[in-house]
This record gives sequence, C-alpha cells and structure tokens, in this order.
Amino acid sequence: MSQTERFNKQAQYNKWMNDHFYRLCGSISDEERKRDKGAFFKSIHGTLNHILLGDRLWMSRFQSTNFDIKSLDQMLYSDYAELKKQRAITDKNIIRYIEALTDDEINHPITFISKVKQSQHIYILSDCILHFFQHQIHHRGQASTLISQLGIDIGVTDMMWMPGIEKTGIV
Repeated sequence: MSQTERFNKQAQYNKWMNDHFYRLCGSISDEERKRDKGAFFKSIHGTLNHILLGDRLWMSRFQSTNFDIKSLDQMLYSDYAELKKQRAITDKNIIRYIEALTDDEINHPITFISKVKQSQHIYILSDCILHFFQHQIHHRGQASTLISQLGIDIGVTDMMWMPGIEKTGIV
C-alpha cells in the first residue's frame, strides 16, 4: 500500500470521526459544550474549534494559500451549527486534496512560516500530512474525555471499525 493510499484512509477516518463527534455534541446544550472544563482549549466547543483551525492552517500550508489567524485558540465560529457546517466543508476539502496527491508529490518539501515560532520551516510534505492527521486524533482524544465526563458514551472510535475498512474474503 502506498503512502497516498494510507493518507486516503486517514482522511476518510477523520471525516468519519468528525461526523460521529458532531452528532454526539449535537445532543449537548450550547452552554455545556462551551463550559470551561480546564482543557487545553477550555471546552468541547473550544477543542472542536481548534481542530478545525489546525486543519485549515495546515491545508493552507499544503496548498500554498493564506489562512490568517491571530492565535491557535482563536475562535473561528462561536455558533455550533456554523462550526459543524464548516467542519463538513473542510472535511470534503481534505478528502479532495488527499485523493489528488501522488506518491511523488508527497515526497517533496514544503516551506511555511510557523504561527507559533514566527519562523520559516521546510519539511517533506508526507511528514506534515502525518502530523496533520495525528494532530486531529490527539485533540479528538481530548474532546472524547470531555464528552465522556458528561456521562455520554463515545462509542467505538477505532479506525478498524470504520465502515468499509475491513476486507472480507481474503484468505
């Protein structure tokens, strides 16, 4: 399996998990979603917002476009319905971008200015994409804890149980 095929699975998993988390969070009151629970991005809403912000920041780097932010905890959308809508749009864009990549393209360097360090960095694109997906998983883990603390069963989050991933009939 090529790196691009693996990244395609990660993009599908990302969308599957985001759909799952946003469905769960739709049953939580806006007040509770935004309650400061002492997490790194304070609340469930803040954590989901940060994941979206991080995804858009990295996508702008991958596509050499501008995504101007002031900080990594900047609130993009305080309205949950709009945050959910923008998450779905971004997930479609991620899938489209990843599906179009070739194995040759992901082995080339990209250059960007870090928002945190305010300095230029050069990395191989495949390493950045790997970090991109790990960043999402890391922060969804934090959101998972916050949701579980409300007594809500998160359910299965393992990629191995994502519909369509299991290959049947292989001997």
